[in-house]
Amino acid sequence: MRLTHNLNKFKPLRKKLRNESTEEEAILWAQLRNTQLGAKFRRQAGFGKYIVDFYCPSHKLVIELDGSQHLEDNLGYDNKRTAYLNSLGLKVLRIWNNDIRYNLAGVIEEIKYYLE
Repeated sequence: MRLTHNLNKFKPLRKKLRNESTEEEAILWAQLRNTQLGAKFRRQAGFGKYIVDFYCPSHKLVIELDGSQHLEDNLGYDNKRTAYLNSLGLKVLRIWNNDIRYNLAGVIEEIKYYLE
């Protein structure tokens, strides 16, 4: 059984999210694509009803980019989502958009740490 479900009913949404990525997602994707960090990543991978920003199948690593909307309003939803992903045996790394903008080298080092 494949871990990535990518349910067909969410395919249009996954495609829309890839085509309308945030600036921070585009910046990070430029660093992750083509196995530049030694591991393959996918964008907008689906797990059940959830779509994650980036997923590395070989390391079962999910990377989620968070902006200010994740501070208080969505905290409960984010915790539930993370618990679900953890229950599938996935590690979830949350990165703030500001870190992508102002500390990209540090973000890349943190991702490399999770890939070791």
